[in-house]
Amino acid sequence: MKQEVFITGATGYMGKRLVAILLQGGYQVKALVRRGSENKLPKVCASVIANPFDEKTFVNEIPEGCTFVQLLGVSHPGPKKKDLFRSIDFASAKASALAAKEAGVSHFVYVSVAQTITSVMKDYQLCRAEAEEAILATGIKATFIRPWYVIGPGHYWPLLFQPVFKLLEWIPATSQKARALRLVSLKQMLAAIADAVKNPPAGNLRIIEINEIREPKIAKTG
Repeated sequence: MKQEVFITGATGYMGKRLVAILLQGGYQVKALVRRGSENKLPKVCASVIANPFDEKTFVNEIPEGCTFVQLLGVSHPGPKKKDLFRSIDFASAKASALAAKEAGVSHFVYVSVAQTITSVMKDYQLCRAEAEEAILATGIKATFIRPWYVIGPGHYWPLLFQPVFKLLEWIPATSQKARALRLVSLKQMLAAIADAVKNPPAGNLRIIEINEIREPKIAKTG
């Protein structure tokens, strides 16, 4: 029997690419979408039309024992989107966590964000940290993936500042923070998520930080 994966944000920037990878890998994928977006999914991907902020509307559609992948969030996050982080990122993650617990999900994969706090994106980082706490509170085996910025089609502008980033990594006073906020490629990110789906943590939690996204190795578990 094929391993089942339930995913939110399946028609987004990373989601549509991840769905294709999972389907190619032999997984049975079911995606939560809003009405009108179901046609954006591959025909072999099952769709669930529901409200991602109300767990009651989709809890019965989640396969028992499946892996739940939470990707839904604000596109192009920025400092001015503080309210949206709570009403979209946190609200959807909390609803998904509650639904996953009730449905008997075996593994919850959450794409979070680097937790080296910055003044510019502090609200976004704290909101994602709260979402992690909500997921942990369910007691479900979980994997948190923590990139900072994912470079890919339409998202290459940070490369303009790459020389500056490299310089900051060499300066003792800024080295640790600069390394903790290094860029990752879309290809690296998708590989990290696919690996998380394939390899649930041995313990209750696996955290995949930026260094591991860039250079995969044995995960830190707990």
